[in-house]
Amino acid sequence: MIQYYFLVASQDFLLYQEPIEEILRERINHYNNLNKSIDFGVTTNLSFLNSPDLKGIKHQLLKPSVAIISLNPQFINWLKLRIHYAITGSFISSSIQIQNSLALVDNFNVQ
Repeated sequence: MIQYYFLVASQDFLLYQEPIEEILRERINHYNNLNKSIDFGVTTNLSFLNSPDLKGIKHQLLKPSVAIISLNPQFINWLKLRIHYAITGSFISSSIQIQNSLALVDNFNVQ
């Protein structure tokens, strides 16, 4: 089992009102400069919020939402400092279930 950390916000806010694409591209460049593997992704599959521990967060989301999930809690905290209208948390899951629901950030493209 693996501990994942997340930031979740409405799709409209995160994808269209915040410069999230630019923020994530900067982070990818930073990781590439350090020869560090990308340890985060973007997903609209919020099934992890069905966990009894996270149902309170799910009930706070009034609109379709998107999450950024990472293995790195400092990255999620860093994102939260830049994106104020978002909720953060963590959960434990097997990597196979999560990887299948993640969109790779390299392929992330806001229209």
